[in-house]
Amino acid sequence: MSHRRALLLMLLVTLLWSTAGVVTRHLQDARGFELTFWRSAFTLVFLSMVLGWQRGPALFRQLLLAPHLVRFSGLCWAVMFTAFMLALKLTTVANVLVTMALAPLLTALFSRLFLHHKLPLRTWAAILLGSAGLAWMFNQQLDTHANLQGIAVALCVPLAAATNWCLLQHAGHALEAKHSDMPLALLLGALLSTVATLPLALPSQASVHDLSLLAGLGLFQLTLPCLLVVRLSRELSGAELSLLGLLEVIFGVLWAWLGAGEDPSSSTLVGGAMVLAALIGNELMARKISSPTVLPIVSTPNSRSQA
Repeated sequence: MSHRRALLLMLLVTLLWSTAGVVTRHLQDARGFELTFWRSAFTLVFLSMVLGWQRGPALFRQLLLAPHLVRFSGLCWAVMFTAFMLALKLTTVANVLVTMALAPLLTALFSRLFLHHKLPLRTWAAILLGSAGLAWMFNQQLDTHANLQGIAVALCVPLAAATNWCLLQHAGHALEAKHSDMPLALLLGALLSTVATLPLALPSQASVHDLSLLAGLGLFQLTLPCLLVVRLSRELSGAELSLLGLLEVIFGVLWAWLGAGEDPSSSTLVGGAMVLAALIGNELMARKISSPTVLPIVSTPNSRSQA
């Protein structure tokens, strides 16, 4: 897979991830942890169908015998699936999103510490500019008296994401047997998230309309993009995955504007422009550096005679 195609597919991943907010605006009765439970439960069903079709009856045995790398990644997915909703119960949306903007910085730091990857200065600059853009987007709504417990729970999301991107990258560059097991981590994460949120989701109030929307989220907002990002971890670095993941917030604002009538504020537009500038600038610099300089061919009498 070419790097350009991997980038385009990662854009699709963030576009699908970003649909959660606008879809939840159209729910009727489902509330709180019930959203997380049903979304995770439907994701568990769809992943079981896809992986069961690919692997057959051996799927359950492979899940039981999964290596520690897969189990650790599964735990990270479970934290990412559930901690976001829990943080929203404890503090404001703006505080959660600003905290999640730490993911690229944490990913770059973890990649440097644990994978010994040296990131170029342009990537560090893009990460800082993108994170600043997200902070600017929500600076007018930021609650200065936020519940510290909510911030602590929200911090679990970028920590788990940064750890997971590094695990995926490590497996993606390892032996074929290792990275072929990483989709099992998704299944394990969905299972853990479903089991953990079931007691908090009862009694269920979701209508048939709500269940259909949550099933759509389970398929298109989690199953499909998460399977794609596992594959893309072989082509893109952890820093690239996390940096491009910032687009989820930008797309989420656009979805809310188009599908729920929530007009973006001026700070949102300025912050979004900063994030896009960081992403585009990082890729343009990467292309400029990676493109070799082609020297013009000067024709000489000797070369003409040989031709």
